[in-house]
Amino acid sequence: MRIASQGILNQDTEITFYFDSKPYKGFLGDTVASALLANDVQLVGRSFKYHRPRGILGIGSEEPNALISVHKGGRVEPNVRATVQEIYQGLIVTSQNSWPNLKFDALAINDIAARFLSAGFYYKTFMWPPRFWEALYEPIIRRAAGLGRLDSKTDDDNYDQNFLFCDLLIIGGGPSGLLSALLTARAGLDVILVDENANFGGQLRFENTIIDGDHCKDWVDRCLVELKSLDNVRMISRATVFGIYDQGTFGVLERHSHHVQNSENDAVLDRYHRIVASSSILASGSIERHIAFGNNDRPGIMMASAVRGYLNHYGVSAGKSVSIFGNNDDAFNTAYDLKNAGVEIAAYIDSRSDAGIQGDFPIFRGAEVYDTGGRLALEHICIRDEKGERRIQTDCLGVAGGWNPTIHLSCHTNSKPEWNSEIAAFTSKENSVPGMKVVGSANGHFTTSACFKSVLEVVNELLNSKGIKRKSKSLPKASDADYNISPIWAVEGNKRAWLDFQNDVTTKDIKQSVAENFSSVEHMKRYTTQGMATDQGKGSNVISIALLADASGESIESTGTTTFRPPYTPISIGAIGSSGRDKGFAPERFTTTHSISIALAAPMIEAGLWYRPSYYPKIGETDWLQSYNREVLSVRKNVGICDVSTLGKI
Repeated sequence: MRIASQGILNQDTEITFYFDSKPYKGFLGDTVASALLANDVQLVGRSFKYHRPRGILGIGSEEPNALISVHKGGRVEPNVRATVQEIYQGLIVTSQNSWPNLKFDALAINDIAARFLSAGFYYKTFMWPPRFWEALYEPIIRRAAGLGRLDSKTDDDNYDQNFLFCDLLIIGGGPSGLLSALLTARAGLDVILVDENANFGGQLRFENTIIDGDHCKDWVDRCLVELKSLDNVRMISRATVFGIYDQGTFGVLERHSHHVQNSENDAVLDRYHRIVASSSILASGSIERHIAFGNNDRPGIMMASAVRGYLNHYGVSAGKSVSIFGNNDDAFNTAYDLKNAGVEIAAYIDSRSDAGIQGDFPIFRGAEVYDTGGRLALEHICIRDEKGERRIQTDCLGVAGGWNPTIHLSCHTNSKPEWNSEIAAFTSKENSVPGMKVVGSANGHFTTSACFKSVLEVVNELLNSKGIKRKSKSLPKASDADYNISPIWAVEGNKRAWLDFQNDVTTKDIKQSVAENFSSVEHMKRYTTQGMATDQGKGSNVISIALLADASGESIESTGTTTFRPPYTPISIGAIGSSGRDKGFAPERFTTTHSISIALAAPMIEAGLWYRPSYYPKIGETDWLQSYNREVLSVRKNVGICDVSTLGKI
């Protein structure tokens, strides 16, 4: 539902796009996800194993549910996140993993047979009789496997590769990244600022925080104006740092023209930047996690921060009657923003009995959501507290289970994170990557003022290490509340509670994994497929680790995490290969006599990366054999010289 008074989009010009062949309206700057929510579309996909209905869960690259196929130029790109793909006039997208259609999916029958398809079922079935494997089992499994369908047509898009060098690479363009860029650029460092979103600002794009007396969006605009005016700053948006490698090398994928309808013939679709930086600052922010409770996967159940983000940035209410379920003070902001925008709040449920929220809407302290109802969309939630159980009608539930620092990149060099019980999350170890410092919420600082303070400390330390005496002392002043979390991982109940929404992993699967002696976090991951979907468990891994620790009688710290590996988000093979296809598949190397051979009309042959003459034809010779025979006889009777400098000698 679109609210005209909310958001920052220009709502004067409408854009038409198509989802599953049906036209919808949106505005410039909308993503497919925000535009679908504005059109009251909640069902956008199906889960992998059980084909359960799936709706939009998040608002960024961490999205596990809303995967779509984009149709452009006669070709199809599968598994595009609807929360990332921007709409343009005539955009055509389709849902995935359903047949014959999204609302009626025949393979949803898998959900009825769920008791036979629990964790590790593929290790225990399809064993007998042996001859059935190739004749029956394998063809059926292969047909059902995978999400989306690959396009068999030739990829005619253009890709590019770029090599960049800088004093400082800043990963993330939120409040911490922007302030880091300003302070270091003013001190004279050559800075590259990279952010995966279309607009810089990070979480501030979705908030109503006051900074230095102005709205946070005004502060972001002022930062961008100054940064763009500096010659020693390069800003790259729609670009993801997907991997960290040795000696300060970073891989970056820029989605250069995915957001436009018709780009020029020579326009680049994706650009692969290889950046070598003397130092780096990880300001990648954090990702909100959910809470496991009965039937917590229905369309209409979202992250509370996503509900807030769609409202404040896109001017979209994710529901007509919204409920919030949280365990920390950050969830308050979602309720307050919804109320101020005129959206009905059906209930605010906080698992803490001393939660400090106040408001003109139903508040349930010391309560929890234990079940939900609805077929293809959320219709009601079931809550319980010390007074008993009750059912509340609602079409959207925002869940706020806490924040996980986005530390994946800091672990790409095989460094393991450490558990911070104060914020109930994993954070990076000090100096986990040589030359890298972690700031802001990526380092567990979950208020804007705390983020700014961490930036000041790191930047001054960095400048001092480079022998730069110019240091900053003043900080922007932000008016935001404390975080205050009392973690709750799962709610007890007799209904299935979901962890990995894409791969259909439940809390019961974790317990089964431990019962069958797969209690190592790496074994549990592979046995249950928790965190092995396209989102790599960005919102569910910490919950599953906490439940694994509880089931095995260990602490979360001793249980540890799985290994984070590149890429952070999916990258296109075309970008990595750049222009290396057809004749340009590999570099062409020529000997010093190459031009002479070409002038003599010598056919060239490939010798590794080198081009060498095959023979030198003369007038009157009709085929290669005549030339071969003449040259062999000439060398036999006289003397021949062969340039094989490609082998290192003549």
